[in-house]
Amino acid sequence: MTHDVWLTKIFNTYLAGVGNGILGLFGLTAENAREPWADHVVMEILVALLLVGLLFFLRARLSVEKPGVTQHIFEIIRDFVVGEADDQVGHDGHRHVTLFMALFLFVLMGNLIGLIPGFISPTQAIYVPAGCALVAFVYYNIVGLKKNGLWKYTKHFFGPIPVMAPLMLPIEIISHLARPLSLTIRLFANMYAGEKVTLTFLGLTYLVVPSIFMGLHVFVALLQAYIFMLMTMIYVAGAVAEEH
Repeated sequence: MTHDVWLTKIFNTYLAGVGNGILGLFGLTAENAREPWADHVVMEILVALLLVGLLFFLRARLSVEKPGVTQHIFEIIRDFVVGEADDQVGHDGHRHVTLFMALFLFVLMGNLIGLIPGFISPTQAIYVPAGCALVAFVYYNIVGLKKNGLWKYTKHFFGPIPVMAPLMLPIEIISHLARPLSLTIRLFANMYAGEKVTLTFLGLTYLVVPSIFMGLHVFVALLQAYIFMLMTMIYVAGAVAEEH
């Protein structure tokens, strides 16, 4: 990943030392306090800050009588996510809406920000989808353990027939470990390919053709954010189910 994003250059020129100093408080500092940050790291931080900024902006302008455009948009998104959570998870779905919303908005904004000239989509770097996938993986296992208890939750790994347990156990373990890999590869591959196709056609022509692929990029960005959220919902639904 080359440092051709102007925001990354500004960050590494003025803020890399500060950033590494802050990370050092958590024991995460690099050996070189001035070591440059990768493009995708800076961009995912920007996406997170933009989301936090939007939430504060929305919180300060919430109104029942005269809701603004931003409030309408977030209400539509929330109603959509709540509806999907109810359909996929059931009556427990509302308890997990915060995670579903956070993943959907982060992935969506991370996918779309690459359309801005001089920026890249952080989700085209495999580390970012992998991080989101690990969050989903850890979350659904934790809520599954909390809902069913250790024995009841792990019992489904052995399958419904006791005699088949030695065969089912490794299959179930591999299946669960493949979930974050599947989430990662799907998001990374689609966004990486979309970014490269758009840049290729931008280099060939600056008229109608790039606009078509930029529109396709928007569609893929929305679709991949939805699929990532939907798969997370399905995993949570399986983890919190009363019967496995």
